[in-house]
Amino acid sequence: MENGTSDFFNLKELPHVVRALDRNLKVQENILNVIGNTPIVKLNKIPKQEGIQCDMYAKCEFLNPGGSVKDRIAYRMVLEAEQKGILIPGKSVIIEPTSGNTGIGLALASAVKGYRCIIVLPEKMSDEKVNTLKALGAEIIRTPTEAASSSPESNINVALRLSKEIPNAVVLDQYNNPCNPLAHYDGTAEEILWSLDDDVDMVVIGAGTCGTVSGVGHKIKERCPKCIVVAVDPHGSILAEPEELNKSDVEIYQVEGIGYDFLPRTLDRKIIDKWIKTDDTASLQMSRRLIKEEGLLCGGSSGAAMCAAVQAAKSLKAGQKCVVLLPDNIRNYMTKFISDQWMEAQNFKPIPKNDKLWWWNKTLDEDDDLIQPIKSLPNNTSTDEAVSALRENKASVISIVDNKGSISGVITADNTRMRLANLDGSFTEKLEKFIVKKYYKVDLSNSPTLGAVSRILDIARFVIVVKTDKSNIQKPIGVITSENLLSYVTNKGNQVNGK
Repeated sequence: MENGTSDFFNLKELPHVVRALDRNLKVQENILNVIGNTPIVKLNKIPKQEGIQCDMYAKCEFLNPGGSVKDRIAYRMVLEAEQKGILIPGKSVIIEPTSGNTGIGLALASAVKGYRCIIVLPEKMSDEKVNTLKALGAEIIRTPTEAASSSPESNINVALRLSKEIPNAVVLDQYNNPCNPLAHYDGTAEEILWSLDDDVDMVVIGAGTCGTVSGVGHKIKERCPKCIVVAVDPHGSILAEPEELNKSDVEIYQVEGIGYDFLPRTLDRKIIDKWIKTDDTASLQMSRRLIKEEGLLCGGSSGAAMCAAVQAAKSLKAGQKCVVLLPDNIRNYMTKFISDQWMEAQNFKPIPKNDKLWWWNKTLDEDDDLIQPIKSLPNNTSTDEAVSALRENKASVISIVDNKGSISGVITADNTRMRLANLDGSFTEKLEKFIVKKYYKVDLSNSPTLGAVSRILDIARFVIVVKTDKSNIQKPIGVITSENLLSYVTNKGNQVNGK
């Protein structure tokens, strides 16, 4: 036992499935047979711009049929469970806690093989992932992003609870399943070694469940002992710094699919030579560079891996080879970091300048009449009371505040209607089930401009206006809609122009 995890698996002693890499069938039996054998592509513009001397290669895992590296472990876990009689076609129910990509891989396998599939994932994960899962026939359960792994509300513990309540349910458990690193030991690593003729000086891989970096690391070290294995961990995760294991606060970060607040058994820290921490801003900007400059339609965690690879590869010389694994694709993030407005709202990208509009650079003021009053309710309000308040105030949105008066979420007419429709009109669930935590806001303490508000309204129905005091309490001030802003700028514009 080391730092709260059990001994890592002996991958050599486990049953192996290794496919020939130099032969492809003309026709595949089904889409699951297409998983793996992803291309390695030489990176050109970014390494040159960053002054990298070595050769850099991208392992394009985003080209798997389900869109990510997780297709590999999902299929391998299903096959192994079927062989052991744990999964029974037509009877078993697959349940899995995930950040989305393993869920998509399992939903893909379930669609082909005919399993009922229930995926439990945190609220921060993109709507694109949810819609893809639903399209594949999976059932979705969302959990609070801020819930620690030990919390009963975490996706892991919710999945475990459901597995006890639902007959014939099976949790394949990517965090502790040896098939996770084994899929990469037998597959991903073999492909990298085959592509580069067993000559690899460095691999850079994001750390989520850590099955990828552990499995690839073990196989490559066997054949290339000189190879440096670099693991990438976002700020807010404890994988690189297990001494923080007992910290009580979970820090939220936007990059999906990497980092955790616990140490999975699928992590073998001994095989990792170097850890590099990354942040949201640099990671997501690098993802945009990979797309624009290298033509690689990848996701946010790919940007994190590339940021770390640029840093780590500077220690290599000309003629040496660095491989960076790009885990998932652009599809999952079309309304997130691919959107300029989303990047701006998260302060990852500056607001575009516009000197032609008199109001664009005007700082939003608490007394501006475009800010409409917003009703606030305490978070212990009943669902009945909250819905009544929406109706009585003819409001589309109401803020929910904690016992200090700080905003913790909103109740909207749209979301409440959808929630009630899915619950057959029931008000029996607690208010927390109706609270929307993914919403856009501007903080008067940061002197936002009307241009910033306008950019957010390009992608949102409303913007909540808050003001943070010295005690870090975010007090809700009001709400702005497109109609409010349009009315304000046209009326004031007439006054400015003397009309």
